[in-house]
Amino acid sequence: MRLKDLREDSDLTQQKIAEYLNIKQNTYCQYERGLRQIPIDLLVRLAEFYNVSVDYILNLTNVKAPYPKD
Repeated sequence: MRLKDLREDSDLTQQKIAEYLNIKQNTYCQYERGLRQIPIDLLVRLAEFYNVSVDYILNLTNVKAPYPKD
């Protein structure tokens, strides 16, 4: 997943993202390292936060743009 790249590109710490998601920093670290699967609701929140698609975070596409909402 591209979580680490997105976070570093935004000059944010794991702690800041963990606070945004209302989780522990260690839990977020495990998401970044692929040691734990991120719940869908948190994945959606991160996609909205970074203004990218969930598919981009999951490395299913190289297109960052989120899908338009109907």
